[in-house]
Amino acid sequence: MARNPPHCLLLVSYLLKIASSKIQIIMCRLLVITIVITILSFRTASSKGRVKYLPGFHGPLPFYLEIGYVGVGENEDVQLFYYFIRSESNPNTDPLMLWFTGGPGCSSISSLLYEIGPIKFETVDYNGNIPTIILTPNSWTKMASIIFLDIPVGTGFSYARTTRASYSNEIQLSDHAYEFMKKWFESHTEFLSNLFYVGGDSYSGLSVPIISQLISDGNDVGNEPYINLKGYILGNPLTFPEETNYQIRFANGMGLISDELYELLFHTCGGEYRSEYVSPDNIACLRNLELYEKCIDGIELANILESYCGGRIWLTKQPTHKFLSEHQPLSSSLCRILGYELVYNWLNEDIVQEALHIRKGTIKEWIRCNDDLNFTKVVFDVRPYHLNMSNKGYRSLIYSVIEQWRSWKLNGQIAGYTKSHSNMMTFVTVKGGGHTAPEYKPEECFVMFKRWISNQTL
Repeated sequence: MARNPPHCLLLVSYLLKIASSKIQIIMCRLLVITIVITILSFRTASSKGRVKYLPGFHGPLPFYLEIGYVGVGENEDVQLFYYFIRSESNPNTDPLMLWFTGGPGCSSISSLLYEIGPIKFETVDYNGNIPTIILTPNSWTKMASIIFLDIPVGTGFSYARTTRASYSNEIQLSDHAYEFMKKWFESHTEFLSNLFYVGGDSYSGLSVPIISQLISDGNDVGNEPYINLKGYILGNPLTFPEETNYQIRFANGMGLISDELYELLFHTCGGEYRSEYVSPDNIACLRNLELYEKCIDGIELANILESYCGGRIWLTKQPTHKFLSEHQPLSSSLCRILGYELVYNWLNEDIVQEALHIRKGTIKEWIRCNDDLNFTKVVFDVRPYHLNMSNKGYRSLIYSVIEQWRSWKLNGQIAGYTKSHSNMMTFVTVKGGGHTAPEYKPEECFVMFKRWISNQTL
């Protein structure tokens, strides 16, 4: 698992042999103790290993899965956990991507198992046994190697060795991610020449552009190693605070509220629909916002076309197992959040954590989305980062925005709409996609990614 300092055991043996007096023996023993402590510290700071078998999957994994920890921050007191899957096509030449899940505080294995990875759970109600894991035909790892990173500290299996190291924000998160990549490349030098992308969805819309710019700026000033950054990918990303005001227009366009209520909201609120920014004296606006909330009550906000299964669980980050213990949703065939319960039970099994080489005692309980992070939000608008990266010629794929664009097709059918700009930015919608589009429309998103990453026209 660990990379020990070279020839350390030979050095220890040599020191003991040359000790011919009590003073020499004492000094050598102290030096031996120092070396052992150094070795143990090295092992804790960074470790990796291949996983060939996973509980719940029949037989050996047909793809290369590596897990590991990389120490970052002061004294490497932040230990970041990652899952790395090599491209199933040609890992020597296929692109490499660093992927983040939203939150903040949602584990990257959510993206691996539910969105863009090569495996998923068989959709059945949990019965107390190890869930069955099956292959998925639409994994993005068919044409790219992907690192799924648990970040910020306190997410998934990532942890802090000190209380001070447990605190984070968007800037520290980005610094840690950049440091992670530089250290990861030190032990994976064979990937340095591969085209490199940063990707993520939801809340990661704030951190991905920042991280991308950090890497770009580091390359500009000659930081080592040089990272072959080519662009970034974002799904339904959080970008700036005022964008939530578009929810009202979307609700009206989808028939969730009447034209009459939409007009009332527009005229009484003046386009500002965030209740915390509405004057308490504007009674008419606040009353109409209450009517709007009643209209969408009972709508599954993650995907309005699906059955209602608790509404805002994906927004609140409430642990799924706690939510399910307090509610009685429909069967797993209608409510996908029951699938989230499977990963909670699976990753808290000792046999699974042993297979993933999780360090014992580093976390009390694995939680899909950790709502108890020591995380302070300090960045709210990343449009300047998008502008900077665009001006520097980096590519970007952003699948979320709605406009009157040309259609793109799959098997002769409209799969969504797209618009490309001369500044290398490509915007795409996925017809029928939810908050995390690959989870709801895996084949369409697979084709979208394949075409874009290969520089094909959508």
